Amino acid sequence: MKKLLILFLGILSIINVQTVLANDSTVVKTTLPVDDIKLPPGFKATIVAGKLGRARHLVVNTNGDIYVKLERLRNGKGIVRLRDTNGDGKADDSMYFGNYVGTGITIKNGYLYASSNSEVFRYKLNEKNEVANPDAPEKIITGLVDQRTHNSKSIVLDNDGNIYVNIGAPTNACQVQDRTKGSPGQEPCPILEKAGGIWQFKADGKNQSYGEGVRFATGLRNVVGLDWNGQTNSLFVMQHGRDQLSNLYPEMFNDQQSAELPAEEMFELKKGADCGWPYCYYDQQQNKKVLAPEYGGDGKQVGRCEGVTKPVVAFPGHLAPNGLLFYTGSLFPEKYKNGAFIAFHGSWNRAPLPQKGFFVAFVPFKDGKPSGEWEIFADNFAGMENISSPGQAEYRPCGLSQGPDGALYVSEDAKGTIWKITYKP
Repeated sequence: MKKLLILFLGILSIINVQTVLANDSTVVKTTLPVDDIKLPPGFKATIVAGKLGRARHLVVNTNGDIYVKLERLRNGKGIVRLRDTNGDGKADDSMYFGNYVGTGITIKNGYLYASSNSEVFRYKLNEKNEVANPDAPEKIITGLVDQRTHNSKSIVLDNDGNIYVNIGAPTNACQVQDRTKGSPGQEPCPILEKAGGIWQFKADGKNQSYGEGVRFATGLRNVVGLDWNGQTNSLFVMQHGRDQLSNLYPEMFNDQQSAELPAEEMFELKKGADCGWPYCYYDQQQNKKVLAPEYGGDGKQVGRCEGVTKPVVAFPGHLAPNGLLFYTGSLFPEKYKNGAFIAFHGSWNRAPLPQKGFFVAFVPFKDGKPSGEWEIFADNFAGMENISSPGQAEYRPCGLSQGPDGALYVSEDAKGTIWKITYKP
């Protein structure tokens, strides 16, 4: 009997150890189809980590450590630090910290910054270039609007001690009854008081909220991808355009128009910019801002939209740009230097037409301005041609970061995969 008890306890111990390993490991061993990612000649994609969960934005430190923000807690934590300890290109060491979920994460001036859906924190990096105290971050921003819809708080810092936070509008077009046929737009739109724009705060402040911040730009329905352009010393953002033109206004728009309109817009923002939402949207087929039907528009009328900020690049509608990165490395060919990479998460609302997106695009820049047509850089993340629902997509690109060697890192939040893209002539 005693021998049986010892044997049972031994088996139980093995099971417990295996369970802990399964729950805590990063699970980098994967059979994900790397070769299926389509890239230009000379580029190669390798998987650094997989099965992380809802991996949103990421940042790569100068020592090669990767920090990933999670949209859902794993092991009770919302940030994972990944490290390759043996130089084989795979993350084999992980650390989880931060008991909150969200999207934004970045590193600047010796601090790691990360956001929840209503707050922003920062962690001091120590002399080893590691997070000094993962359990006790400074809370620098608090009390931001979080109504579930468009609630991710993407963040970026400039070179003058400021941090910029997207506060998305929790609505489609600021109707009296959201997404309801025949419901008019609210005039003025009260949501713009605390959402629908980019707010600026001090990067070293504490417990700042709206009173201490500045509404840097307004009229932005929802920005998930944003980056600071070092060449122009200015903020660039990617806006998610409004939905459901044909559903709400079938007398004005057909399904084809509704699938392609309005544009997903790239803006260069100056302080005080007004990009027009909800009163206006950009029609890339007419190359102009037009008045939204909720505010009396007919798909052609400009009206009050005449003076609003115009995009520097317009993409087809409903591709969901979730990541933006200006490439400053030297690993890639010269055409990519200072250009913009955009991670398109993929659409949900082009039905009955197929959904689109699920790729990483590139926009060439020269002297701080777009200098050519945008192109698809990395494709086939979806794993199939015709998709009727985003749930069918194998992977959905979300975040972008540049490594110290000039490699491009891409995260996706369907399965939690991290790719490293390199180049060799």
